[in-house]
Amino acid sequence: MFARSVSVHLKPNTVAEFTQLIEKEAVPTLRKQKGFKDAITMVVPGGAEALAISLWETKENAEAYNRDSYQGVLKALGKVIEGTPQVRTYEVANSTSHKITAHVAVHA
Repeated sequence: MFARSVSVHLKPNTVAEFTQLIEKEAVPTLRKQKGFKDAITMVVPGGAEALAISLWETKENAEAYNRDSYQGVLKALGKVIEGTPQVRTYEVANSTSHKITAHVAVHA
């Protein structure tokens, strides 16, 4: 399983609008993507930053979303975010809710 994280800076006083846009724009788009498993969005107290994590069956599924649909979601969020989002992809090492145990190869 792979995780894709997107960290954004929010414009002042836009947390409510941000969360509505995630629910109405991002989540429906994600649900249509091949290999999409789950998503969680967090906002720091005070609302200056947010982090969205999506979980995918494969790295290729996450990359396909990034290539094919992410720009549309980013455009929809444009009115509430500032600057360039920081995007990273990870291999999931553990997840209690998805019953994943450490199986990622450790490279020294």
